[in-house]
Amino acid sequence: MTDWDARVEAVWADERLTDAERIPLIDALASERGPDDARALFERAGARDSAGIETEAVELYRAALAAGLDEEHRAQAVIQLASTLRNLGEIADSLELLRAERGRGGAFADAASAFYALALASAGEPRAAAAVALEALAPHLPRYTRSVTAYARELAADAG
Repeated sequence: MTDWDARVEAVWADERLTDAERIPLIDALASERGPDDARALFERAGARDSAGIETEAVELYRAALAAGLDEEHRAQAVIQLASTLRNLGEIADSLELLRAERGRGGAFADAASAFYALALASAGEPRAAAAVALEALAPHLPRYTRSVTAYARELAADAG
């Protein structure tokens, strides 16, 4: 972890800050990396997203993705962008992003599945949402993995 990463993490971890107070601190750190730096754009997007300034966050997430994030931050940016789009009522776009992200696998596949389930629920597809959530949860259960996986498949087939 670089010094910059540690300072960014410290701002996010400071529970004394309000979301609005966090924005200028993140912006100051982002300015150290330049206006077109992918990580700086990503952190600025996240700060605005947390503060409820979602339309600005969407623009910054898209810019961060276009600028080329490393895989860890790319996955997070896609998930966060998709979640924000869902909150803004752009459910079809949210579903599209999350469907693709789930298909990529990797460390954030379960997180993508959780937000995909939320987007499906927002789209009026609660059975499909439950199937996705259960399918993501099943491998983490100490027992009943096979049963829960089978039930998830049944729900998905019924949601069809």
